Amino acid sequence: MSPGDLAAVWLTLKLATVVTLLLLLVGTPVAWWLAHTRSRWKGVVAAVVALPLVLPPTVLGFYLLLLLGPRGPIGQLTQALGLGTLPFTFAGLVVASVLYSLPFVVQPIQGAFAAVGSRPLEAAATLGAGPWDRFFTVAVPLARPGFLTATVLGFAHTVGEFGVVLMIGGNIPEKTRVVSVQIYDHVEALDYAAAHWLAGGMVVFAFVVLLALHLLTGRREEGR
Repeated sequence: MSPGDLAAVWLTLKLATVVTLLLLLVGTPVAWWLAHTRSRWKGVVAAVVALPLVLPPTVLGFYLLLLLGPRGPIGQLTQALGLGTLPFTFAGLVVASVLYSLPFVVQPIQGAFAAVGSRPLEAAATLGAGPWDRFFTVAVPLARPGFLTATVLGFAHTVGEFGVVLMIGGNIPEKTRVVSVQIYDHVEALDYAAAHWLAGGMVVFAFVVLLALHLLTGRREEGR
């Protein structure tokens, strides 16, 4: 692979790692709330979280570009704070990727929390465990399969993004050019040999991810 290909691979892995960590931090409380709330707003919040599943990536990227741009409300805020604008930066890629991959992390964790039920938490409460103790020592360990699935899906989905990252990040070498965009560039240049190397690697990566999820699901079902 060329230095440009290696740079794109490294940037993609860096982006996926940062985004996955942020998704777990942001998605866990959202999943917990969705799994336990009886609020009438639950359906609205769940629909907002799931929007990236049905929206074309370019639509989400377009509106993020407007919001984060110099004339957008978030863009004006970041400029006022001396942070500049987020589009066409690595930070912009992170924000867009977190929003685009959110349902792939929230939904598995939400399902795992719902499967835990209330009885283990009630039993821990009778033993004197506080809310935080019940969450970290009871709910999270019991929901571990959901966290593993969410981590794999969030990381893999971020690696495979194209439309959102192209809209927000553009195509800046070593700054915003990820693997999917690099493949697109190779195809546009009719450099199919280079495109094959990267595309083939993505196929292998996707297969390994799906196999890992299958094995994880199989072990979880056998353990029941």
